[in-house]
Amino acid sequence: MIWHAAIYRQKHRYKCTCKAGQVIKALAYSKKSYICTHFLNQIIMKLKLLPVILVFMVSCSAPKDVLYFQGLDKLTKEQLSQLNQTYSSRIVHNDILSITVSSWDPTVVTPFNPPLTTRLAPGIAEVSPTEHLPTYLVDSDGTITFPVLGKVQAAGLSKQELADNLKEKISRYAKDVSVNINIVNYKVTLTGEVARPGALSVRNEKISIIDAIGQSGDLTINGNRTNILVIRDNNGVKEFGRVDLTNPAIFASPYYYLRQNDVVYVEPNKAKQKNATYSQGQQFSISIFSAVISALSLITTIVVASTK
Repeated sequence: MIWHAAIYRQKHRYKCTCKAGQVIKALAYSKKSYICTHFLNQIIMKLKLLPVILVFMVSCSAPKDVLYFQGLDKLTKEQLSQLNQTYSSRIVHNDILSITVSSWDPTVVTPFNPPLTTRLAPGIAEVSPTEHLPTYLVDSDGTITFPVLGKVQAAGLSKQELADNLKEKISRYAKDVSVNINIVNYKVTLTGEVARPGALSVRNEKISIIDAIGQSGDLTINGNRTNILVIRDNNGVKEFGRVDLTNPAIFASPYYYLRQNDVVYVEPNKAKQKNATYSQGQQFSISIFSAVISALSLITTIVVASTK
């Protein structure tokens, strides 16, 4: 009986030892699983933050230079005087001119003033007619066809020079006349990084690039203020110039005053160019990150499920 009791106690100790070992193994495995799961969760959280960090780095990659006329207050009077310039518009091909000849006796200049034209909007039955002064197109040879006088050279002249020329020719037929000339289709076009891109009609035939930008609502914050392009048609030949709004020397630039049909292009600054460059790369990176995160999430799920 003593022998049987000893065997029973030995078996009981063995069973308790096995159960303790199993518990210890289970605890160790559970701890490892917890550590693995916690580690994987940390990796996933870090990967999720990477796209945000990347976007933040790109958006803060370059400062924006937005101040105009930097250093203007430091210029001397002599330097400021060198920035002054006068401008007089010149008539070019395809300009449309409005010319009126007047005198103390209107009947004397009647042959030089064609009758006013009346225009009605098509498709509208009742409308007040609008009278328009006759206009003259500057042909490809640089001339206009004027009543009584015939072909008269206009391209390359200022309005005052053409008016003086017409007065001299008309003086053969009438004395003490005055000639008034306007360029009807004087316009400039702004495009690129401006608030309101489009064409601007210029009534007084004199506009600076600062005035044009102001009428277009100024540049956007993404506009490059140091390298603005002006495209000019000079008697059929394209001419390109650059101006820097941050430099006071712009006031002495030949492109400070815009000519008719000039095109002003404001290119995006480096910050916006980088954003445009990185956008495709970011999309590719985010897709890779999403795939990695999905794979790690699946692994974490499997590990957690296997521990239960």
